[in-house]
Amino acid sequence: QVQLVESGGGLVQTGGSLRLSCVVSGRTFTSDNMGWFRQAPGKEREFVAAISWSGGSTLYADSVKGRFTIPRDDANNTMYLQMNSLTPDYTAVYFCAAAYGRAWRPLTFAGAKVDYWGQGTQVTVSS
Repeated sequence: QVQLVESGGGLVQTGGSLRLSCVVSGRTFTSDNMGWFRQAPGKEREFVAAISWSGGSTLYADSVKGRFTIPRDDANNTMYLQMNSLTPDYTAVYFCAAAYGRAWRPLTFAGAKVDYWGQGTQVTVSS
């Protein structure tokens, strides 16, 4: 059974940082492209960032470029989202996602064509 489990969300003040984690089980982690989406209250889920199965390629939404990074630790089946310089606009539930296969299709991934989702972790940025 494939599971994606996020953690690391919470409450942070404007200008602060958080690091989200996504631990994957039930899959060969190094075979999958991984990424993050978010959903703010009253809004649709939107793409945040993605990283290729090899770790060699990344894609970021314009709204997070320069603020967020998406490293992965293959030895521990874990992907991260390092979020810096946060503002209240980044308040949302953040979801981890996985797309199977060693083919890097970033735009397809950004279109939410993924195979598995995590349950989400709440990030709240106070002003």
